[in-house]
Amino acid sequence: MSEVNKNSLEKILPQLKCHFTWNLLKKDGVSRDLEDRVCNQIEFVNAEVNAEFKATMYNFLAYIKHLNGHNEAALECLQQAEELVQREHSDQAEIRRLVTWGNYAWVYYHLGRLTDAQIYVDKVKQVCGKFSNPYSTECPELDCEEGWTLLKCGGKHNERAKVCFEKALEEKPNNPEFSSGLAIATYRLDNKPQKPFSADDLKQALELNPDDQYVKVLLALKLQKMNEEAEGERLVLEAVENTPCPADVLRNAATFYKNKGDLDKAIELFLRASKSIPNNGYLYHQIACCYRAKVKQIQSAGESEAGKNGEKIEELKKHAIDYVIKAIEKGVDPLYAYSDVTDLLEREDCFQTAFSKELPNTGRLQPHQHYCDFEGHHGKSEDTSVQRDLEGVPTSTKPAEKGKMKCPPQNIAGNQLPQNAPNSWYLQGLIHKLNGELLQAAECYEKELGYLLRNSPTGIGSFFLPSPELEQGSEEAGRGPPSPVLRAPPTLS
Repeated sequence: MSEVNKNSLEKILPQLKCHFTWNLLKKDGVSRDLEDRVCNQIEFVNAEVNAEFKATMYNFLAYIKHLNGHNEAALECLQQAEELVQREHSDQAEIRRLVTWGNYAWVYYHLGRLTDAQIYVDKVKQVCGKFSNPYSTECPELDCEEGWTLLKCGGKHNERAKVCFEKALEEKPNNPEFSSGLAIATYRLDNKPQKPFSADDLKQALELNPDDQYVKVLLALKLQKMNEEAEGERLVLEAVENTPCPADVLRNAATFYKNKGDLDKAIELFLRASKSIPNNGYLYHQIACCYRAKVKQIQSAGESEAGKNGEKIEELKKHAIDYVIKAIEKGVDPLYAYSDVTDLLEREDCFQTAFSKELPNTGRLQPHQHYCDFEGHHGKSEDTSVQRDLEGVPTSTKPAEKGKMKCPPQNIAGNQLPQNAPNSWYLQGLIHKLNGELLQAAECYEKELGYLLRNSPTGIGSFFLPSPELEQGSEEAGRGPPSPVLRAPPTLS
């Protein structure tokens, strides 16, 4: 293909309605957990009943494969999606293939197979040619596919997903698939006080599609919030009686029982879900929280009861910490993971436990960095720039060699913290504290306090930091000596 045609192709590709143009995920790789969840969804969708939705998930899986650098695997997923859509004989079957064709064009482009990319661009043009834009069209089916994809991405994408389903329902008000999508998106936005949400959308979606077990458990959770727990539990029992059961249904059913206080049932369901999506750290964190709650249940029964069950309490604590560690191994931030169980162990012990584990190369920050984050978060200082400093310096994703662990705030070239880091004295104090060097830590904290108070009209800053250093300014104030080396705390026995 000539360079002219390549330039033309590069102008056309951004016009295609597909995953590559929907602004979904970052291009530096996707978590294994997201891929697991999409695969789990594909596994449990009955292609005879809902071929279109299964094709939607295959399209998304193809995009995930591409982001992870597996373009040949992406093509295989797109082939599955196309075959599923071909089973649908409705008038909209060809329209639904537009997303798949757009993805094909993009993947082939990234593979350098420009002729193949052009073939799929031409397929799109053949369908869309009668519209104002020959490479794009507006239709509820495309809005629906974009909506489901955004929902799967979650987080900030839920609002956009809701808009997609609302737009689709304007064209087809009683479509079961569109109604389910809107109900799910609205439910996820329910935690925003400015967006009050009744159970009506979920009830309507369930009326249109009584076999949607996911909507069923979401309605159960909503009813539980509305003090209609008995009716909610009936729905949960209906949803989980199907074997095998999708992980997202099990997870929400487990949350229902956790809220109810039936912790053994909640743990059972969370464990069932974790077998389907073993890389989901959230599930392990929730199991840890359930064990913590079981400890609290015994302790709240009174001192005599707690005394009689001391051995059981210790066993439950051990289970809680074990699952916290498992959550961290799957990529959950230790600061978040430990926040719900710190009352079971001393904070230092928790992080020593994290230090003692060799974590896989997950691409996240190492546990010693999160120790610094944790201390900063729970300290007296409210200056959140500490965490920004930690995020802004080089870190290694490789397991540190035993006895040679260094704290991430170090500058690799000079083995020092950046001299213009606004909290470098504070960070160095944290490092000294981790190493047990309390006098050096206190000295650093005093200097940081002096720096923060340097503009006080009382002159109190000079009490903590000598005047010559205060006068040198923020970049020349000797914002810390050469960074100390962070040694890993001793492994717990």
